[in-house]
Amino acid sequence: MLTTATRHPVSDIDPFSDAFLTDPYPFHEELREAGPVVRLERYGIWTMARHEQVSAALADWQTFSSGAGVGIDDFRKGRPWRPKSLLLEVDPPLHTRTRTVMNRVLAAPALRGLRETFGAEAAKLADRLVARRRFDAIADLADAYPLQVFPDAVGLRPDGRENLLPYGNMLFNSFGPRNALFRASEAACKPALEWIFESCARERLAPQGFGAAIWAAYDRGEIEESEAHILVRALLTAGLDTTVNGLGSAILAFATHPDQWQILLDDTSLLKVAFDEVLRWESPVQTFFRTTTQPVDIEGIEIPQDEKVLLFLSSANRDPRRWEEPEKFDVRRRPTGHVALGNGIHVCVGQMVARLEAEMMLGALAERVKRIEIVGEPKRKLNNTLRSLATLPVEVTPL
Repeated sequence: MLTTATRHPVSDIDPFSDAFLTDPYPFHEELREAGPVVRLERYGIWTMARHEQVSAALADWQTFSSGAGVGIDDFRKGRPWRPKSLLLEVDPPLHTRTRTVMNRVLAAPALRGLRETFGAEAAKLADRLVARRRFDAIADLADAYPLQVFPDAVGLRPDGRENLLPYGNMLFNSFGPRNALFRASEAACKPALEWIFESCARERLAPQGFGAAIWAAYDRGEIEESEAHILVRALLTAGLDTTVNGLGSAILAFATHPDQWQILLDDTSLLKVAFDEVLRWESPVQTFFRTTTQPVDIEGIEIPQDEKVLLFLSSANRDPRRWEEPEKFDVRRRPTGHVALGNGIHVCVGQMVARLEAEMMLGALAERVKRIEIVGEPKRKLNNTLRSLATLPVEVTPL
């Protein structure tokens, strides 16, 4: 791990290998124990895996900039292959303008209006799944529920919604290198791209919904026409992928920790905290990059200016320096301070939507299900950035 010719830890770990993505936790521990900053020679990048450094870097946009892209590519060195995210990959003052619009679109009053609809859809889906007893918790629940309620909230047309997940898979793969995972997801996504771009146009959106609210901001002169289109597209991932993977991880957590499901059944006031514990325990978004704007000293190790830094959100969330028994899933834990949804000005803009969806779906299950058991081999869906499941066969016992 350590190289004597340098004053910093150096590692040959490949964070985008199949072995790492399948079971990242032993690698996380190795990186955390190596030091507060580690140089990954394979890609010529720096990385931080401890909670203290990751949380601080996420909060310090002036030093650890998002403007060069939150993936491995430096958007300042050549033409970006895709438009920048106007939420994740810009810094103030542009970020302040676009984020202000999105904060208003996704404000509490708008979400309060969705509680009844989200709750009703969750109840209907839970009734169907309990009646079946056995189902795939990914395809039939974690994918199905967000793909029903969130596109409705955005104002997308009913046809073609199956394109959303391949698009998100490709986008999050693109934050890593151009490896086999990215190439396969890019090929699978090509048929979906035309539908995605068309669906963000004003005339294709319902007159009410998050998408229409973004276009209304254009009417008021708060954003440009091209920005409105990009913001609608950004919303399709900001409010979907975290929920899909978070729900899948929640079912996995409760199926493998039946005592925690019983605790939740006994006290459903823990619903919101329980989902945050899921996010900490199995972070849906594993990593994001930042780029240094100046030389920065991290506990005696200097990272030069204009260097890519890979931040391990998932490792930070299991750092024993921050959490007691971090590998333990505990719904009574107060996971305040986890960075699964980021930190600072770039914290996930769709987090309140994700939390509402999780609260409604897990709440509907808690009203109907006594026990969740895994009845087949779960399979991982590898992604350069996301922690995902492909399948999770379960059986539920009704209350």
